[in-house]
Amino acid sequence: EQAETKKRKAGAKDDSKKLKKQKAEEKKVGLTLNEGMLMLGCVKEVTDFEVTVSLPSGLQGFLSIKNICDSYTKLLSEQLDSADTEEICSLPHLFYPGMVLRCVVAKLDVTKRGSLSIQLSINPKLVNKSLTPSGLKTGMVLSACVESVEDYGYIIDIGVSGTKAFLSKESLKFKHNNAQELKVGQYLTSQVEEVKNDGRVVQLSANLTTIAQTCAEPKQGWNLTTLLPGLLVKAAIKEVTKHGLILDFLSSFNGQVDFLHMEPEQASSYTKGLQVNARVLYIEPQTRLVGMSLRSHLIHLETGIEPVPAGRERIGEVVKECKMTAMHHLSGGVLELPDKTLAFVHVSQLFAQPEHICRILDFINVGFTVLIFACLSSFDFRSVIGKPFYRYHDVQAGQVVEGTVSVLLSHGMVVHLSDHIKGLVPRTHLSDIVLQNPEKKYMEGMKVKCRVLSVDAENKKLYLTRKKTLVESSLPLFLSYNDTRPGRVSHGYIVSVKDFGCIVRFYNGVKGLVPLSELSSEPIVRPEDIFYVGQVVKAKVLQCDPEKGKMALSFKAVVKKENEETEKPEFDCEVGKVLKKSLNGLEVAILPDEIHAVLPMSHLSDHMSNCPLLWESLQEGDIISKLISASHLKTLTKKPTVRWSLEEGVVAKDFSEITVGLQLVGWIKNIMPYGVFVEFPYGLCGLAPKSAMTDKFIRDTTNTFQVGQTVIAKVTNLDEEKRRFLVTLKISEVISPQGDAQTRLINGLQERRAVTEMLVMKDNSELQQQLAALSVGQKLKLTVDTVNDTGATFKSDALIGATILANKHHMMGVKLTNGQKVGAVVLHVDMLSACVHVSILSKVMGKKKSLAEGLKYTAMVQHIDKDFAVISLGDTAQLTVIQTCSHLNEIFLSESEKLKAGMTLSAEVIEPSCQELQGLPLVSWERSMPERKRTASENQTGRKGHCFGEILQGTVRTVKPTCIQVTLEDGSSGSVHVSEVVEPAEVRLGSFPTSSVKVGSVVTARVIGGREASSHRFLPFSHPKFTYTISELTLIPSFPPHRFVLSLTGVHKLEKGSITLGIVTNIQPQTGLLVKLPFGGMGTVAVTDLADAYRPNPLAVYNKDQFLRCYLLDNENDKWQLSLRPSRYEKAKPEKDPEVLSVNKLKAGQIIRGYVKSVGEQGVFIRLSRSIIGRAELQQTTKYFVKNHKIVSEHLPPNALLTTKILSIDKEEEFINLSLLPEDTGKPDVLPESLGLPLRLVREEKKKQDKKSKKRPASESEEKKESKKARTDDNDSGVEVYFREEEDKEDEGKPAKQVTSSASCPSRLQVTAGFSWDVGLSSLKPASAAQEEDSSDGEDQEGSTKKKSRHEQEQEKKEAEKALIQREAELMDPNLRPQDAAAFERLLLASPNSSLLWLQFMAHHLQATQIEQARTVAERALKTISFREEQEKLNVWVALLNLENMYGTEESLKKVFERAVQFCEPMPVYQKLSEIYAKSNKIKEAEGLYKTMVKRFRQNKEVWFSYGTFLLQQGQSDAASNLLQRALKSLPPKESVDVIAKFAQLEFRYGDVERGRNMFDKVLSTYPKRTDLWSVFIDLMVKHGSQKEIRALFDRVIHLSVSVKKIKFFFKRYLEYEKTHGTPQSVQAVKEKAIEFVEAKGTEGTK
Repeated sequence: EQAETKKRKAGAKDDSKKLKKQKAEEKKVGLTLNEGMLMLGCVKEVTDFEVTVSLPSGLQGFLSIKNICDSYTKLLSEQLDSADTEEICSLPHLFYPGMVLRCVVAKLDVTKRGSLSIQLSINPKLVNKSLTPSGLKTGMVLSACVESVEDYGYIIDIGVSGTKAFLSKESLKFKHNNAQELKVGQYLTSQVEEVKNDGRVVQLSANLTTIAQTCAEPKQGWNLTTLLPGLLVKAAIKEVTKHGLILDFLSSFNGQVDFLHMEPEQASSYTKGLQVNARVLYIEPQTRLVGMSLRSHLIHLETGIEPVPAGRERIGEVVKECKMTAMHHLSGGVLELPDKTLAFVHVSQLFAQPEHICRILDFINVGFTVLIFACLSSFDFRSVIGKPFYRYHDVQAGQVVEGTVSVLLSHGMVVHLSDHIKGLVPRTHLSDIVLQNPEKKYMEGMKVKCRVLSVDAENKKLYLTRKKTLVESSLPLFLSYNDTRPGRVSHGYIVSVKDFGCIVRFYNGVKGLVPLSELSSEPIVRPEDIFYVGQVVKAKVLQCDPEKGKMALSFKAVVKKENEETEKPEFDCEVGKVLKKSLNGLEVAILPDEIHAVLPMSHLSDHMSNCPLLWESLQEGDIISKLISASHLKTLTKKPTVRWSLEEGVVAKDFSEITVGLQLVGWIKNIMPYGVFVEFPYGLCGLAPKSAMTDKFIRDTTNTFQVGQTVIAKVTNLDEEKRRFLVTLKISEVISPQGDAQTRLINGLQERRAVTEMLVMKDNSELQQQLAALSVGQKLKLTVDTVNDTGATFKSDALIGATILANKHHMMGVKLTNGQKVGAVVLHVDMLSACVHVSILSKVMGKKKSLAEGLKYTAMVQHIDKDFAVISLGDTAQLTVIQTCSHLNEIFLSESEKLKAGMTLSAEVIEPSCQELQGLPLVSWERSMPERKRTASENQTGRKGHCFGEILQGTVRTVKPTCIQVTLEDGSSGSVHVSEVVEPAEVRLGSFPTSSVKVGSVVTARVIGGREASSHRFLPFSHPKFTYTISELTLIPSFPPHRFVLSLTGVHKLEKGSITLGIVTNIQPQTGLLVKLPFGGMGTVAVTDLADAYRPNPLAVYNKDQFLRCYLLDNENDKWQLSLRPSRYEKAKPEKDPEVLSVNKLKAGQIIRGYVKSVGEQGVFIRLSRSIIGRAELQQTTKYFVKNHKIVSEHLPPNALLTTKILSIDKEEEFINLSLLPEDTGKPDVLPESLGLPLRLVREEKKKQDKKSKKRPASESEEKKESKKARTDDNDSGVEVYFREEEDKEDEGKPAKQVTSSASCPSRLQVTAGFSWDVGLSSLKPASAAQEEDSSDGEDQEGSTKKKSRHEQEQEKKEAEKALIQREAELMDPNLRPQDAAAFERLLLASPNSSLLWLQFMAHHLQATQIEQARTVAERALKTISFREEQEKLNVWVALLNLENMYGTEESLKKVFERAVQFCEPMPVYQKLSEIYAKSNKIKEAEGLYKTMVKRFRQNKEVWFSYGTFLLQQGQSDAASNLLQRALKSLPPKESVDVIAKFAQLEFRYGDVERGRNMFDKVLSTYPKRTDLWSVFIDLMVKHGSQKEIRALFDRVIHLSVSVKKIKFFFKRYLEYEKTHGTPQSVQAVKEKAIEFVEAKGTEGTK
């Protein structure tokens, strides 16, 4: 490696030294670094963006990716600008370790730590900058880079201006590079083969062998300026010195060879005059010093350089007892290590000492030996040798290290172990717990102790941990899988929590799996609820496979081992003497030392109901045993569960012992609205927040726990700084000790017996003794005393004075009379009130049956006494006592949750006869309904449900029409569906099968399925796990059961005239609705049977799968005819369109409505009912003459609603002739007038017309035409108007004669007040025209006109003509605007290219919020307007863009914009949309569009002006200034002045006035003769400036060197300004200035 030949200057990299010190040191060595200095280097390390290069004298430089060559830099830029550029070669493909480079010092810099940074360049333009084309000679060896790749070779950049170099592919021979082709930017050493055209063209070769052996010759014209490093020269030894050689080469140059660059084997043979080959290492022009080397591996470069020398693994090693063997004051000394290896020490580290300590810094090959660069211990011992780590290889995983915090990042913390070695502490490893605000704990510069998790020396990656448990762990470390032998235990940390277990990692990537079964001794369902990522755990190895890298671990085995090794702590109970009774407790003296303490009442027992009893029974002087001192003997407790936790060691004595997940036994200290405080032994106290108190939803915390109540708590959060912690009391999250419920029951009953004994001792009466002798389940002979509704009282000779009670529940089914002798069973004895509760039920009085362990019974609660309850076990007549709370932490938020007498439970016998319970059985129990799903962590196995086909006995609980609820023997619930009660054949029609089963009866059922159900007793979000299984049962003996059809509506078959439900399956315009009916039937509903009042689009309101109530009309071909008319099942409802059942019910002349069935050549066929269809011939359909029936069909689609008149009926053929003419129906014509069709005239009308036209003069004939035209306009209102009117607006009671159709009038642009478009024109008809009408109205008018005199007729005619003229004038008024769609349509027929009219039509729809119709109008406009009318089309496009912006989506707006750009000139469309965005305050979208515009239309200055205006309106003055600079670069230079002036005007209007004034000043200073700009400037200043500034501006203008005519113009403006804003004195001053100007100009000014 070239670095092997270039000695490292050990210590030169010292961080504490400044640049000046280093330069002084370098001068001492004989090498002064300067920018531009040429050196020979060797690649040491290559990364993606930088190459590390070894340099002579032990220096090290860095070659950046941007300092390769110009062509490579250009390629990089193109790749950054466009992603489509061809992939370029990265630095690792262009360079490799050991590669020799000619480089130049591009820049010398000082790093943040003060060390020298040498930036290098291999750009041929810098390396060969001294060469000229004329200086290029054949045989020269030059460094070059590939500029481009051609077909037959490469264009090479040799850095000589004006010279093109070419390298053919044939002459290229690779030796050290495996690439088949050179890449752009690749460095190579080449030789000049041929020089042409005075050096303008050069042919190169790149044969490494030839180049390595080629010597530079004097004839090539080398001098000190052009001399290059890397040249091989023939030299003669001029002088042999103590420290090296002086050489003479190329006839006039002197070179220096350091002793390190002399061949060791030939060192003694070097004599003056000896001819040698030498390689130039560096050139120092200032001192004219040329560094050279005689080393063979540098002389023969073609043999290659070994990039990795042997012995590199010793780098960083500190070696003692080293001896100095040689000294060279210019460079350094040679040190002999104890193993006889030689090492080089830099001169800066030399000092007098017999023995030295050194650190090996680097290994390089020098010939056939290894040269070691080393550093001696000196005054700077701590900086190099004293540091524990010199490189990443020195750091080992598992090692505890000290470092300095460098920086805190979002993903962790960077810690520096030394100047060059840093590691990352991931965020999860900053502490044992997850830190929310790590910046509060760690600060920059802080010293921290860490343990190394892993180290990747090659990639320089180091990971550390700050977890205290890992750092201080004394357990063996798992650094590799070979360390993980089965049985070994070590600390690790969880990296992943899965459903199947936890993955634990140790050091160096060693990890293993803890299966679900090995997580804990208690069953765990959801590991993520207990473990978390980053948690430090202790794991034991179960199995390990080092080859596969797999390992099985266990947490459970570690805990088990610790429990076996840990002895139970010794704990002594205290004995106390009651000194005094207080209201809330007892004052006690602890014996034997008589230490006074307080025993609160709530600490006498775990059962809160026992505490008052114990307090009542204790008297002063009584001795209390089993006392536990807590909180330094200031408070006592006698709670058995707390005593057990202390004896078992489940306790924390100090806050430091509390860890997350620790479970403790404590008691409620205080209840707050936000939670409860739980106190523990030794004075520790934690908070259980409201959300962590219970699995249920809590509104009020005061109704949950009692102060002093014993609870089990689990620690969830720790605050080490404030020494506080949070706990949870949720039953689902804490684990009860095994047998806890039974132990507490026994302790509670023992406490009650102790109370009884103390009361007997206190009051030794006969009654007390007799009561104390009673026990639960004992039978007594009693006499009935009284009987009432609530129960009965009894007397007993053995219990005189005691009250003996039995409530009504315990005497159910037994009739009692006063004085009757009965047997009873004792349920409960209350010693304080001398009351005995008994039961006389037969099932508890019967003979007791023996019990066996493990048997399950359905138990019934017989009596409740606070914390305890008495239950009976099935039919065994056995009684026992249970606790009402199954868990210490269980709370009841309502009375309904508590156990009550008569409630059913499921009980399992644990011990048939328990001595602690006085022979009563010990049982475990759970509620039967709902059965709570218990988690595995509660260590209780819930019922798994029943098996399919299992035969069960059950009691009927409820009977409903569709199902039966059954309580099974085990207390669970079952459900019997109505179809599973009896055989289908036995079911009677109209009966309910479930009625055969009675409540309370016992049934035998078979399980046929099961379903999960949720309990509604608890809110699902507060307790989501309350689900239970309901068994699906059948009572039918046969298997499998038959199925039969049920009806919940009372209809069991489809019959004519009945009503049923149906589902719409299809909607067909011709047929109507297809409906699916019950029992597999199908039916159709005709459009005439949908409603009692017909409506347009009758099928539009129905959807597929819609439920309908149908009336069954008739069955034809297994298809039912249905009706949805309400009148069919609600007779009282009136019918607007009565149902037509037959032709006989129709009469000629009748007006009837119907739906269009079809339109053909024969006419329009109209459906009057589901079976009756009428026809209107085309002559009877419209008053217009139509050539083709298709015109009618276009305006009369199927199912269009029409009003018709029956003309005639052929009852035999059932043929009905109809008329749709307006004179018959009173409705508008079915065809709109806008179609421009001619009117149809009958024969009589034609004769009249001809006759009257002969008699009437020409003018009168014209009047007739006009009046006729007015009439037709009046009668035509189009299809749209018809649909608007037919919606039940006409009055059915009026005859057709009185129906006046509304007129559809021509549309105008604006609406003026006082004018109505709805005025009918019939009133304006002349009398003569009115007489010609063929309607009945016209006939009436004709009859009436005969009675009028001629004069009156002439007068009416004149008035009608005058009104008609006035009407026409109004219609021609352009300021009027139409009010309906038909009017718009008429106007558009006349002016189809008017965008204004189209836009008003759109606005008309938008006012009615008809967005879709407005879009349709716009699309029609775009298709209708001629392509030549570009501006008109653009107006419509802009309107459509506005519409989509206001009412559409971004997607619809984008689509319209893309279409507009495609069909219009793009630039105006862009500009309009940007203005729309700006007005609607869509700033982001507007800015994005403007950016696109200035790229696409950069040559259009209006775009720049628009963008500038937008930016200034948004207050972005700086952005506008930058935009101006971009505009000036993009636009032609001749536009620059106008552009600047325009931006200045914009600044005045929207931006900074001062900035605008400065811009005008600069422009006008450059172009003073632009009087147009002066005029604009003056206008703006008059508007925005002060008087002083304006006058100063005028003074500048009137002194311009422009024509006199223009100066006169400015003088006039000046004078006008002063007259308006100034004073008489200022006006006079202007006049005087004008006179002076005239006099100065002489005759020219007077012209």
